[in-house]
Amino acid sequence: MKIEIWSDIACPFCYIGKQNLERALEELPYKDEISIEYKSFELDPGASSYDGTSFVEKLTSKFGGRDQATEFLSHLTQQAKNVGLSFHLDTLKPTNTLDAHRLLKWAKTNGKEKTLNEKLLIAHFTESKDVGDHDTLADIAEAVGLNRKDALGVLKNKDLYVDQVRNDQDEARRVGISGVPFFIFNQKYAVSGAQPIGSFSQVLEKVWEEEHPVAKFEILSDETSSEGLCTDEGCAIPPKKS
Repeated sequence: MKIEIWSDIACPFCYIGKQNLERALEELPYKDEISIEYKSFELDPGASSYDGTSFVEKLTSKFGGRDQATEFLSHLTQQAKNVGLSFHLDTLKPTNTLDAHRLLKWAKTNGKEKTLNEKLLIAHFTESKDVGDHDTLADIAEAVGLNRKDALGVLKNKDLYVDQVRNDQDEARRVGISGVPFFIFNQKYAVSGAQPIGSFSQVLEKVWEEEHPVAKFEILSDETSSEGLCTDEGCAIPPKKS
């Protein structure tokens, strides 16, 4: 089974949705037979680098006031806590995420995409680090076993891995994805948003059963006769032939 996940480092629901999917996967005996591919999606391609403006200040105009924005962040923090995540949104540093996405594409060539993705989310939502800053990104890359100097080289070359990021976003537009997180299972089933664990479990079970159908046999004996057959209710003994 293959799962494709469109997400953005700046998206809190992407982290919550990812957490719920992973918890659903942990319950499966066949979890090691499932591959996950992350796809880039910039919620705000025109976002500036971190300029000292807080997350609540960024949201105030969208929510019609600071009180409303603060209430939303409080609710979001609790929602994250309910699934085992620790959000510190009062000190979060809003920033542009293109370089983080480029670094993820480079990490993929080194087999570290999944690990780096998790570390970037922790850095952004829990540790309040600036995930748009090159030195910070290079430090995070080094923490997951990547070469820091090479990471800086990727980040400083603005053209590297941009095409891969843009290709993901073009694909998202082609299939009608307008928001994240967005999950596609085997190019057949889609789940939008940070769904609960149970919802992911149902989809995973459905897709797995389609991939591994139970064989059905054609019964050639007389199905109307129970003679010579034992069930949990007893055995039907065939009549003795004369």
